[in-house]
Amino acid sequence: MACTQEVVFDVNLIENSALEDGLAGWAPVGSCTTLSVHNEEPAKVPTETINNVGDDYRPSGRYILSSGRADEKDGLCQAITGALKPRVTYRVAGWISLGDGAEGASHAVRVNLRVDDECVVEGGAVCAEAGKWTEIKGAFRLKKSPCGAAVYVQGAPAGVDVKVMDLQVFATDRKARFRKLRKKTDKVRKRDVLLNFGAAGPASAISGASIRVMQMDSSFPFGTCINNGVIQNPAFVDFFTKHFDWAVFENELKWYHTEAQQGQLNYNDADALLDFCDRYGKPVRGHCIFWAVENTVQQWVKNLDHDQLTSAVQGRLQSLLTRYAGRFPHYDVNNEMLHGSFYQDRLGDDINAFMFRETTRLDPGATLFVNDYNVECGNDPNATPEKYIEQINSLQQKGASVGGIGLQGHMTNPVGEIICDALDKLATTDLPVWLTELDVSESDVDLRADDLEVVLREAYAHPAVEGVMFWGFMQGHMWRQDACLINSDGTVNDAGERFVDLRREWTSHARGHIDSDGHFKFRGYHGTYVVQLTTGTGKVHKTFSVEKGDTPLVLEMNL
Repeated sequence: MACTQEVVFDVNLIENSALEDGLAGWAPVGSCTTLSVHNEEPAKVPTETINNVGDDYRPSGRYILSSGRADEKDGLCQAITGALKPRVTYRVAGWISLGDGAEGASHAVRVNLRVDDECVVEGGAVCAEAGKWTEIKGAFRLKKSPCGAAVYVQGAPAGVDVKVMDLQVFATDRKARFRKLRKKTDKVRKRDVLLNFGAAGPASAISGASIRVMQMDSSFPFGTCINNGVIQNPAFVDFFTKHFDWAVFENELKWYHTEAQQGQLNYNDADALLDFCDRYGKPVRGHCIFWAVENTVQQWVKNLDHDQLTSAVQGRLQSLLTRYAGRFPHYDVNNEMLHGSFYQDRLGDDINAFMFRETTRLDPGATLFVNDYNVECGNDPNATPEKYIEQINSLQQKGASVGGIGLQGHMTNPVGEIICDALDKLATTDLPVWLTELDVSESDVDLRADDLEVVLREAYAHPAVEGVMFWGFMQGHMWRQDACLINSDGTVNDAGERFVDLRREWTSHARGHIDSDGHFKFRGYHGTYVVQLTTGTGKVHKTFSVEKGDTPLVLEMNL
């Protein structure tokens, strides 16, 4: 774990505890801004938090009111009293609300750091509203030790009062988090298994026989995006076939690729990639049928009037889904609807649900996903888990068969507790969650390995998550270059080694001997296995599967 020497994990680096005596180190930002301290009504004080600084932490109910703000940049600030260490991930936690001037609307409030009086580092953002406290869940990391740093709380329009409760900055303790996750993983992903060989004959005949159990496949898939270029690279193909179970096309299935010019359909690239995946037995996610963000829509589509666009949408659905019916187990139907609304703006509120309904009609076997970014990061007011759930509920009420939730996972400075909080909230929908486009960006490859482990352990330990797809893995052949797992020459870097090590850790093997009752017991990860029994007459092999379950799995080994 990177650079944790001399880091204290349970200390807040800004002064809030002395609010009873005044404003502690807080100062107003803006010539008209005034600060005052207040007590929240007990019934309005938040009762739940992901803040793990101190075992008995609960929101205090004491808050600072920033009023008289004449500009969005106005608010409050405080110098950080403790030394910030480079290469350490810090959490920004606390509670934000709005006061007078909000008029029932919600507004983005941001917490930033000003380092050495010039560099601004993003520390987190929330979509705040009056009468409700919203927990801020930010994170940051510095590349070098600063001479000085201060925390700034800003945002919301001029004239809107901002309330701040219990703001904290503290270092994350990843080792402690990983210890908890290993226990959680054991419960979520493993099961006790009893292999009964007694039915094969008298137990005494095989008692003491040597047995070896080897896991062949995991029921939790990892995959990656591919394109027509990378499948020509032997090093890419070698790593892909050895370490990934699924694939997704980077661009080749998108509408702007298959129909760049109106009426000129080109599925050749998608067909070639499907043939490649078929050769290696890799299922493929369908990404994506439509893309809601306007700047991703090809110009000829933008030029259509209402009726022409309606016809073009139907044509896209008919063409794609009849051609590939049954080939893609998943579809991302209309990508990034939290961040774009091109089709909805042009065709009305029902169009997104219509896309889902028509996809179900044309390819009823496919699981249909919503897919968006920043939901798991806690730093995008436009993409909170609550807004994602609201969107899913709205689609379902209009008859859309939403079958899965896609979290893209383009992450920087990930924090496990923040990711877990988003997963917990999304799990209330009872829909499976996939990380659909994972890349963890960090130029320092040692830190990248640590960051990647944070994300993968959180995903694997959470019962709602059913798969992880990387958005590429090879240097020079992926969207975010500081996220690669293998270098351009094919050598595996530290991040790639960490991924391989985790996959190895999450694979079960067992050795031993049959007991006097003809039994062999072990605890294994969910997946498919082969058992090898060695007796005086030779070796016998048999396959079996370990599925999810809360009770021990008893399997009759009829050899």
